Amino acid sequence: MQRPIDAALDELADEFELLGDWEERYRYVIELGKDLAPLSQAEHSEANKVRGCASQVWLVTEPQADGTVTFRGDSDAHIVSGLIAILMRLYSGRPAKDIVDFDAAAAMARLGLSEALSSQRSNGLKAMVARIQRDAAALAG
Repeated sequence: MQRPIDAALDELADEFELLGDWEERYRYVIELGKDLAPLSQAEHSEANKVRGCASQVWLVTEPQADGTVTFRGDSDAHIVSGLIAILMRLYSGRPAKDIVDFDAAAAMARLGLSEALSSQRSNGLKAMVARIQRDAAALAG
């Protein structure tokens, strides 16, 4: 049986496949970012800030009673907000172990993000994934 995190990747890959070139895909990523729930002023804190991103990025990790982990995030850059939205679709609401075991590099390659993003944006995306997986690993025990 396929894990929900893999199903979410399949769904994203299908959506990206329907879009033609990277200009359309960038617009789509930016649109995804516009749907992020805003973080409170207090959540825009140093503790939630992701290091290694050229833009300002904040991620909030919320463990749930059922063993899943919910993530919320925000950025001051539109494209980065869209990347956060992609990560939320993949990771948020999943069991901590699934998050830790998920091959994020392969997922980003499958979506074509590895080739399409500048090295600076790529490094920022890797920093966000590392933070998510580190937080999940701490919760997985």
